Order: sequence, then structure tokens, then C-alpha cells
Amino acid sequence: MRTITTTDALAEFCTRARAHPYVTVDTEFLRERTYYSKLCLVQLAMPGTEDDTAVLVDPLAKGLSLEPLYALFRDTSVVKVFHAARQDLEIFYVDAQVFPEPLFDTQVAAMVCGFGEQVGYETLVRKIAKQPLDKTSRFTDWSRRPLTDAQKTYAIADVTHLRQIYEFLAAKLADSGRARWVSEELQILLSPDTYIIDPEHAWKRVKTRTNSARFLAVVKELAAFREAHAQSRNVPRNRVFKDDALVELASNKPKSYEDLGRSRLLLREARKGDIADGILAAVKRGVEMDPDTMPRPDRSREKLQVNPALADLLRVLLKAKTESAGVAAKLIASAADLDALAAGVRDVPALKGWRSEVFGTDALRLCDGQVALTAKGADVQIIPLD
Repeated sequence: MRTITTTDALAEFCTRARAHPYVTVDTEFLRERTYYSKLCLVQLAMPGTEDDTAVLVDPLAKGLSLEPLYALFRDTSVVKVFHAARQDLEIFYVDAQVFPEPLFDTQVAAMVCGFGEQVGYETLVRKIAKQPLDKTSRFTDWSRRPLTDAQKTYAIADVTHLRQIYEFLAAKLADSGRARWVSEELQILLSPDTYIIDPEHAWKRVKTRTNSARFLAVVKELAAFREAHAQSRNVPRNRVFKDDALVELASNKPKSYEDLGRSRLLLREARKGDIADGILAAVKRGVEMDPDTMPRPDRSREKLQVNPALADLLRVLLKAKTESAGVAAKLIASAADLDALAAGVRDVPALKGWRSEVFGTDALRLCDGQVALTAKGADVQIIPLD
């Protein structure tokens, strides 16, 4: 199989690919020791069965630029096909602020087409392409060169089988009229906000069990420092300090290096130097924060007066509707969304876009007492009420 190591060779392949209706794309990367993913390999395939229709691209090759690939991504006449695209798209957006458009994600499409929730690529290869898939090379070190034959075989399979999967799912969506559903779902993947982590909002990812605004103020400042430090040094945030250490620091509010030395959970490297200075400064900012600007946890859902009987009926309706439509229930509404509906909240995703067609309209009718549910054999039916 061919491995591209020069910009000219990549440009030649991308030029040929632009003559086709779609190209399949996948990546291999490492992230265990860095904040941002390290791109190690790009796999590309265009329609066809010839040997030169699928290639590996080595982004670690000296002098190779991915700009020809990004030009292909910008060409809206060619559909770019991925499976579970989020991490791949993050790599390309961070590197070049580019998104592949139009985008097709076979995992999302498969959920819409009735293949279950978060269906894996291996499952689709087995069910659609009717082929086995060897995953033994999945967790190898993709940054080492040369790549082994086993790694190359594994990597190229991630885009060659994807051609058949895409064609099958695209046809199924066209027949069912659900292509628009997938397009709606993919909009979040094409938003920069999906991939940009603002240090000022990093505290919302930290799990705490307190309503204390002062405590949360310290958590906010510590999380902001950790995120900014990790981004600037390109190291995992947990290498700065872990969440449990962050919560401990917010509780103890250290004022000196000596106080940091008493921490049970703080890494030794974080008790001195830039990290220690950053921790102490962050704690001081949190302690001294103006009460009017302190963060407050979102407790709105906790105060909801959920009607448990109605919530149960909504679960029955969701199960019936998604089984009938052949759509993964998780794609329509979460348990929290159903509880919110049963408490009178109307700003939930299940009531918008294509979800409203499948479930939301009848869910509102059920909440408003306009319909009832009845069981007939294994089926659940909706009965209009006068």
C-alpha cells in the first residue's frame, strides 16, 4: 500500500480525489502525553478498487504540508466521510482552523438508520461490508517509524471499508428522507465552540459537592490556571494536577509553599516552580473574588417539580417511537430531558428539529393531556382524547 511522504504527492492524490463525489478520511494520533493530539497518520480513500485509490499520508515526514488536504476539505463538491469524527475534526481545526465540508459521519448516520447507540466501526464493517476487522494494532505507538505492515493494514482498512458503509448508509438515508436529520446532528461538529476550551469556563468540568460560592470561586481560578498552563505547555491537564487535588486545594486554600507541601494529592512537581506559584496566585484570586462575580452552580434542574408518572409515560412513548422509527433513543432524548419535560420545561432538544417529528410533537400532546397511551400486544399506541 502507498504511503505519501511529500507535499507534491499529497497534492496529486487530492486533485484526483476532487473528481469524485466523496473521499473517506481517518486519522491515527497520540494524546497520552500532550494537551493537543499529535497527528501521526492520515488515511484517505476515494471510490474504486484500484490500489492507488487508498493511501496513507505521513504528517511526520520532513517537509510535508497538509495544505493540499485542507484545500480538499474546503471543496464543497466532495463529501468528506468519517466515522466518529469529533476527535479527527478537532485535530484539523486546531492545526489549520479548517473543517471538512460537507461532512458525513457514519456513526451518526448509523444511529439514525437503526444500528443502535454509538455504534462502532467494527460493527458496521461486519454488518454492512460483511468483512472481519483486525483491531490488534489499535493501541500501538503511531509516532514510531517505520510503521509495521500490520499497522498499515489496520490503518488502511479504516477508510477502505468506510466507502461501502458510506454508500449503504447514504442510500438508506435518501430512501427514508432522513438525510436532513444527519445534517442537523453534524452542525455541532462543525462549530469552533465544540473544540475551544476557554480556561474561564474550565471549572464547569470539575465535579464538586458544594453550593459555596467562595469555594467555587477558588475552583474556578484553579481550573482556569490549570487549563491555561496545560494549553501553553501542551501537556495533559492531569499532569499539572488532577481534579481531586484541585478540590483539595480549594478546600484547604494554601497560602504558602509550606501549605502546598502538606497536600496529600498534589503531585511533587506541582509543589514548586511555576505550577506552585500559579496555584497560590489562583487561590488568592478566588479567596478575594468579589461576591457579585462569584460563580454559581446551575441548580435549576434540581428544583424541577417532576411528575414521576408523566416521566414514566414519556419513557414508554420514547421507546415506542424510536423502535417504530428505527432510531437510537439516546439520539432523541436523555433521561434528564424526559424529566425536564415532565416538569414543564420546554427548552429541550427533543422538541426541536427532526426530533420533534419523531417524538417531540407527540410528547407535548401527552404532557398536555391531549393523548393517552395504550398497549396492544407488543405495541404501544397513541389514543387521541376529546
